[in-house]
Formats: sequence, structure tokens, C-alpha cells
Amino acid sequence: MEQAEQDLLVLEAQSGNEKAFECLVIWFHPLLVKFATSLSGNSALAKDAVQDVWLQILKKLRRLEDPRAFKSWLFRAVRWRVIDLMRGKAMQFEALDDNGIEILPDHSELEYRQLHQQINRLGKLEREVIYLFYLVELTVAEAALVLEVPQGTVKSRLNRARKQLQQMIKA
Repeated sequence: MEQAEQDLLVLEAQSGNEKAFECLVIWFHPLLVKFATSLSGNSALAKDAVQDVWLQILKKLRRLEDPRAFKSWLFRAVRWRVIDLMRGKAMQFEALDDNGIEILPDHSELEYRQLHQQINRLGKLEREVIYLFYLVELTVAEAALVLEVPQGTVKSRLNRARKQLQQMIKA
């Protein structure tokens, strides 16, 4: 979805257009579930977190002043909800399951699964930034907003994650 189209949908949804809000949900929901699953390692918890966030967004959307901030606002809300649910349940989660994997057409399933497994071996901070930057395609600035860290920190984490992945691939 292009930024201009997203901005228009957000403005329409803010003015009460249910169809516009539905379009935003259809577009972002799968990405949010994958992001939440990558954070929690638990697809059920991820789905609950995303559902909770959509309910919050529906109530608070009119307060969003800049429609361009919608995407980062949405991902930040999911991140915080996942953290809250994980703290509240105080449970051990298994490694990321394969339910959220979408096979890319230009990669074989085996190659994609191997890369996904290597990404899972990264630390939580590196895994978050790799997911946001490469899979969700957020800019460094947007990822910084979601993670609530300076842009330089996002760049450092990306650099560290890339180096770790390169070492894993060579091994």
C-alpha cells in the first residue's frame, strides 16, 4: 500500500468510514500477526495481542494527528501489547513456530525456512529490527518510532544482526 493511499484511508477511517478502517485491517493484520509472533514466539498470544490492538486503535484513531504516523503507531501498539501479555502470563514460550511463515515466490521453501531459523537464532533486539526493516519494510525512522529508540540504535542493531547472520550463513 502506497503512503498516500494509506494516509487517505486513515483520514477516512478517522471520519467514521468503516470501509476504510476495514481496508486498513485487511492490509495490516497479517503483518501485525507475523510481527507479534516474531516477538512472542507464540502465535496464539500474537493473535490475541493484535486483536486487542485493533480494538484500541478503533477507539483512539480520531486522536491520531498525523496519518503518516499510523503505521509506526500501529506496530508500536502491537509491540507493547505483546510485552504486556507476556509479562502478565509470565510463561516460557517456545521458539517461533512456522505458522506465520509466508513462502516467498522467488525462494525455495527450504531456503526460506533455513533463513527463518537463522533469524530466530538472533537475539530479541536484533530479531525485532530485522523483522521491522526487511519483512515489514519500515524505514529506519519508522522502526525507531516502533522500538522507541534513536535511529542510530536501529542502525547499530541492523548492522549487528547482519553480521551475525553472515557468520551463521558461513558456518
